[in-house]
Amino acid sequence: MTLRLVREKHVKYFLRLLHIMPSNLTDFDSTRPMIAYFAFSGLDLLNSLDEIGEQAKSEAIDWIYGLQVEGAGPRSGFQSSTTIPKDVPEYQYGHLAMTYTSLVTLLILDDDLSRVDRQSIIEGVRACQNPDGSFTAMVMGCESDMRFLYCASCVSAILDDWSGVDIPRAIDYILRSISYDGGIGQGPGLESHGGSTFCAVASLFLMREHINILEVLTRDRLARLKRWCLMRQDGGFNGRPGKPSDTCYSFWIGATLELLEFLNFSDAEQNKTFILNTQDTLVGGLAKFDNTRPDPLHTYLGLCGLSLLRQPGLCSINPELNISQRAYEHLQRIHKKWRSE
Repeated sequence: MTLRLVREKHVKYFLRLLHIMPSNLTDFDSTRPMIAYFAFSGLDLLNSLDEIGEQAKSEAIDWIYGLQVEGAGPRSGFQSSTTIPKDVPEYQYGHLAMTYTSLVTLLILDDDLSRVDRQSIIEGVRACQNPDGSFTAMVMGCESDMRFLYCASCVSAILDDWSGVDIPRAIDYILRSISYDGGIGQGPGLESHGGSTFCAVASLFLMREHINILEVLTRDRLARLKRWCLMRQDGGFNGRPGKPSDTCYSFWIGATLELLEFLNFSDAEQNKTFILNTQDTLVGGLAKFDNTRPDPLHTYLGLCGLSLLRQPGLCSINPELNISQRAYEHLQRIHKKWRSE
């Protein structure tokens, strides 16, 4: 147990992930862009991207672009693996979560997005929206919930093009997913959950140039939402009533409160203590709970939670897109260039 951020251990943890994954992570092989995002963004928050080297950055950028499904109409986007080669295009499908993680990773690596097929990707986003306002991960049909509405919002915000999202329908889906207790579920009638609450609130903030947030999140809705989020703290934060604290919710709930300008009403020291106690001081990484095995998701989101708490040694984070403020400022420069063309 330690209350010191073992920064150098976490840097080595992420660097290892970029070269080899432990056997217990074989299930993540089909979502490699997500693992790459955790690793690169984690190194960015630790201010250690330079440890990768320029050649490795260039190779990573080329690998990500190799996942792009270009000019495929509603199938466009980024796929999850190079397992399906480009000589069988009928089996290539963009996936909203992989498109989001691929785009933000390119930003983290300082790419200018010049090779992104923006028009086709927006067409792919449009094809994934359902009549009820939600989004499926892929146009071929699969689960649909608040996660993919968030991914669609992130992709639209990054590409500076919201023409692929029917915003009124998306907002209606969010409002119908607000539960009786003030939290937000994965869909209408479903239990409030920390992850889906973040996805919904962050999506609204990403849409703020096109909507009046205070008309959507009315005074009563905001009060109930803030209360529900604050009630998730019992040291760290949990994702649902009756559940134990979990490292990842220090970001999901913490970022929601940060967006709502209410994080300062939580107990920062208790939250920080919980997160730091989940560190593996031998091999690096953070775990879901104390005395359990670290994994990429909880390592990254734990560091994000600490960044929200202004932990020394970590860079500041943009909570809406879940990337460093440095990467977000890089995106703003890209947008300025696009708008001047």
